[in-house]
Amino acid sequence: MAASINGVLEQTLQKSINSCKLLVVGAGGIGCELIKNLVLTGFHDVELIDLDTIDVSNLNRQFLFRKEHVGKSKAEVAKESALKFNPNANIVAYHDSIMGPEYGVDFFKRFALVMNALDNRAARNHVNRMCLAADIPLIESGTAGYLGQVTVIKKGLTECYECQPKPTQKSFPGCTIRNTPSEPIHCIVWAKHLFNQLFGEDDPDQDVSPDTEDPEAAGDAGEVALQSEAKESVAGGVARKSTRMWAQQSGYEPEKIFNKMFRDDIRYLLSMENLWKKRKAPLPLEWNNLPNTAQDGDHSAQLGGIRDQRVWSICECASVFAESLKLCKDQLMNSGDCGTLVWDKDDEPALNFVTSAANLRAHIFHIPLKSKFDVKSMAGNIIPAIATTNAIIAGLLVMEGLKILSGNIDKCKTVYLNRQPNPRKKLLVPCVLDKPNPKCYVCSEKPEVTVRLNTTTMTVHTLEEKIIKGSLGMVAPDVEIDDGKGTILISSEEGETEGNMGKILSEFGIRNGSRLKCDDFLQVYNLNINILHVEKLKEDKEFEVIGDIAELQAQASADNTGPDTNSQEDDDDDDDLIMEDEPTEITTPSRKRKANGASDADLSTKKLKRSIDANCQEDEDIVVL
Repeated sequence: MAASINGVLEQTLQKSINSCKLLVVGAGGIGCELIKNLVLTGFHDVELIDLDTIDVSNLNRQFLFRKEHVGKSKAEVAKESALKFNPNANIVAYHDSIMGPEYGVDFFKRFALVMNALDNRAARNHVNRMCLAADIPLIESGTAGYLGQVTVIKKGLTECYECQPKPTQKSFPGCTIRNTPSEPIHCIVWAKHLFNQLFGEDDPDQDVSPDTEDPEAAGDAGEVALQSEAKESVAGGVARKSTRMWAQQSGYEPEKIFNKMFRDDIRYLLSMENLWKKRKAPLPLEWNNLPNTAQDGDHSAQLGGIRDQRVWSICECASVFAESLKLCKDQLMNSGDCGTLVWDKDDEPALNFVTSAANLRAHIFHIPLKSKFDVKSMAGNIIPAIATTNAIIAGLLVMEGLKILSGNIDKCKTVYLNRQPNPRKKLLVPCVLDKPNPKCYVCSEKPEVTVRLNTTTMTVHTLEEKIIKGSLGMVAPDVEIDDGKGTILISSEEGETEGNMGKILSEFGIRNGSRLKCDDFLQVYNLNINILHVEKLKEDKEFEVIGDIAELQAQASADNTGPDTNSQEDDDDDDDLIMEDEPTEITTPSRKRKANGASDADLSTKKLKRSIDANCQEDEDIVVL
């Protein structure tokens, strides 16, 4: 190892490396490169945690893994492979979630430095809070295709990971997905829901039948539809039963399922006449009468080429739909009596099913069709991971770590890796670290946030799961109403407030101006939530979190200036890159009350946006992850 040769590193730095205890969170694309770099640099005491197991799709870029490792723990295999580079290293591997109760503040305080190689925002938020609570430096990283970023986070010195709001992943109202799709992504989401209805776990929120409660269809929404409902039948005249049960009883017959989804349900939608007063009405498809074009006559331009990268004709889509339906049915039968399938972008029949179903629905609603390649990217919200990008970012992680161990944290930078050289012919753009945001609802002296919601319709369960845990990233929250009585709304003690979950917030006296005191003992984190009651939010949102009260006032002012004339953003433009969050288990601790506590794996789900950072040493546009 060159790093251990005398003179390569300063003697004091070499001693710091030898004695430093490091925590690496994540053993995926960046993590594999990072653990290799660390042991070759001379780090001897490294602990590594990752909940994930090795998948075949990991092998092309996560080079510590081989075919024989598929299905095994990433952390355990990464440890064994890294030891071949430096057998003298002491590596401890955990096949676990960093958000578990056993990885509390005392666990984090054992380390001189934490390095994140994660791929989802929830875990990033959690590690950020744990490092703030333990007051130890965190080096954060992320990649997306050819783009990458490394930054250093230190309590009181720099911005924390949550100082700046992150764009939330795009979601769509159920009535848009079920009744009035207008974009390819709407059809892809519907097709994934159909897959789950036929082969996966039953989820009422993923119903694919026409939504008769669509407010836009009110009034003379269609007498045929209303009469059908009155007769206790659903779209297509199929008696009320689950989609899975109906499909099983029909033997998963492709023609029957095709005609139900793409003919009968569409005719049912047509009976909801209000929906089509200002929209082009959909055109039902018939199994025995299919057009032989890709979309509006563009099939001739698609002939030839790689099948996955061209748009299929409607006849091809129907054929693939039937074939993939049969293959998925066989997989389901082989999984046992109570088995279910989980949609996976790397499972060929599952991807073919979603591609064909999405394109058939797109054709019906006059929406451009997409190739299988495009559907795979959009359905998984993925950007192809590039091994060289991961390698560069992992190298930068170590370089920033060496600055910290040298006592030069003030010389650390946020470094951006761009897709192509800037005007000064540089791919790497270093920027001065930003100071903490005094209004951050995580690292400020008095964390506070305002939430807009309807107190007369929102339940305590929704408040806990979607807002406090989901949006605000807490793991084991205790919530008290600031009403002078100390009313406990939510408790981290298992079962203590279970009876509150189904109740409406207003039943507890929560109204406009109410204040909630939230405390997460695991993260050693306190937050005050100000409730702002609104009857209805834009775009049918359930709630809206606003970190800065000034932002709220600015929004209110803007709302009063006149109607919003902005068209809806398209989150699926070619310039919008969205990174997939691989499944990461988030364990909700059952451990009780105040104890020192707190918490896997290349980028949180977020848009990549163009911006100019005034602190950057280069004055051109940089890509911010």
